[in-house]
Amino acid sequence: MTDLETTAATTNTASTATRILIAEDDAAARETLVELLVSLGHTVVGEVGSGREAVKGASSLHPDVVLLDVHMPDGSGIEAAEEIARAVPGTAVVLFSGDHSLMLSDREVDSTRAIAYLPKPTPPNVLDATLRMAAARARSLREAEKEASTAKNRLEERKLIERAKGILMRRTGSSEQEAYSILRRTSQDRSVPMLEIAKAVLESEPGYRAPTQ
Repeated sequence: MTDLETTAATTNTASTATRILIAEDDAAARETLVELLVSLGHTVVGEVGSGREAVKGASSLHPDVVLLDVHMPDGSGIEAAEEIARAVPGTAVVLFSGDHSLMLSDREVDSTRAIAYLPKPTPPNVLDATLRMAAARARSLREAEKEASTAKNRLEERKLIERAKGILMRRTGSSEQEAYSILRRTSQDRSVPMLEIAKAVLESEPGYRAPTQ
């Protein structure tokens, strides 16, 4: 433990603790990993010994990173990583294995969304840096996906408002600017988002069908 503590003192940073789920079938190795990661400043939110438990733990605990052994008693850790990628896409996966001859195919890298693949044993400073990098990259991916979703929603909202403007222009003979002013004024008078006013205009059209979700 003295070596671990010494290494931790030189590699630990003031960064926010990374929440980690450990999936390792060897109980002794799992215990050592827990002690090491805690000493490095991480938070171990769970430790499991099988692929199925890893998937279940990732789904319920939502860790920042799952440190997942490739070889599991109930099947391939790669299959478990693929399930985690589907079930909890915001969680990073770092694979590790004592089989230094094992290589991941391009398909496996894509399907598992694995941030890194580490050999056993891995130097503590490398493990620490990899886990922090994986958590940071997962956060960046989540933010990018959220921004893309927001942009898509805004585009859809804009399309609805444009359609509502067109209906008002046809009904009232108003210009595009005047139709927009009608929507905006109605929104302000009723304290209702303009999108809701636009939806109401669309729904008032004969034969209108709401888009399926």
